[in-house]
Amino acid sequence: MRILSGRGRSKYLFLIPILTLALLQSCNKKAEELNNQELAEGIVGKDSYKELLKLSSEAGIDISKFNQTGDPAHVFALLEEIGFGHKPRLRYIQKVVKADTSVIRHAAEMLYNDEAASGVLEKLEPAFPVYTNLKKHYARLTKASQKDSAAYVADALNAYRWIHRQAKGAPRFVMVNIRGAYLTAMDSVGKNVLTMRTVVGKSDTQTPTIDTYATSIVTHPYWNVPKSIAIKEIFPKAAGDPEYLAKNRIELINQKGEAVDPEDVDWEEYTADRFPYRFRQETGGDNSLGLLKVEIKNPLAIYLHDTNARYLFNLDQRWRSHGCVRVQRPTDLANYMAGTELLSSDFLTEPDTVSVPPKWHKLQVRIPVFLFYLGADCNEKGELLYFPDVYSKGSPDA
Repeated sequence: MRILSGRGRSKYLFLIPILTLALLQSCNKKAEELNNQELAEGIVGKDSYKELLKLSSEAGIDISKFNQTGDPAHVFALLEEIGFGHKPRLRYIQKVVKADTSVIRHAAEMLYNDEAASGVLEKLEPAFPVYTNLKKHYARLTKASQKDSAAYVADALNAYRWIHRQAKGAPRFVMVNIRGAYLTAMDSVGKNVLTMRTVVGKSDTQTPTIDTYATSIVTHPYWNVPKSIAIKEIFPKAAGDPEYLAKNRIELINQKGEAVDPEDVDWEEYTADRFPYRFRQETGGDNSLGLLKVEIKNPLAIYLHDTNARYLFNLDQRWRSHGCVRVQRPTDLANYMAGTELLSSDFLTEPDTVSVPPKWHKLQVRIPVFLFYLGADCNEKGELLYFPDVYSKGSPDA
């Protein structure tokens, strides 16, 4: 082993202050000067991060996957989960919106600077009143060791975090809880503006869970009968009763989009699943869609609409549709979605007519629409409500 002479050692002494200064400068870097990796490494092990994990658990977040405090990779993942949740059980999502990285970065810098974890949480979480109330109920239930009930509240908390992600920049949004058969319309900060009952799918024709947006309001819509309903219900009745289509104002439409006289069709020649025509119900008050339809972007032929059976809203058992969502106050909903008085309050009392053609009112901005299947939620008073598992889907973590 070679040992440097005194003269040799002195040759490198000048490097010591330089290296020391460089080390001190790296340690004294401000949070905003660090990249995400350096920031996360500086946060890991801090008391503020440990406190954040505790508070996150109290907000219904499963912290087991973030609790490896020696791994900085989990820091930013936890921050995203707090603010924007994880994907709920949804059958269809139009588009997953990227979480707001500027908000997450700011929260990380707060942690690095040893700011209170409660302030970090406040920076990230939705400011929705319903979210705040759900957190209070979750804390109460976990304290009482009511694990099963708390799981439904945790599921709802994540749903609102997901809305916080997906509704970014939207002036308002709409949420339908299939399990509770109701709709709430909220403004950009989650304040409840409209609440109404809905009629949703039966157990054998379930309303699917969807994350999408509304595109237009259609007044005096045609009802283009879905193929499944045409096969199971309309065709057998039309084939057996020559007057059925006329009595229900249903037209036969060929592949060119032209109306065909039912008397010109040899019904005995066809079967329900081999029928070259489609059924379309004329516009008017007795149309199955009523006088108004809200079109939402999805490939499942699901939309929100009025109904000619409005008495159903007076019932507690409102799981009666073929899958679409019938709304109790369609005019109010349309005006809220449009952000202006699109329709007058007496629109639904107009005389029945078959002469008014459909009219499309394109929405000027995208209005997010969420169809969830939540076992728990809070009403406007902050009271916790539970809803029956009408589709037998089991617990939220099943």
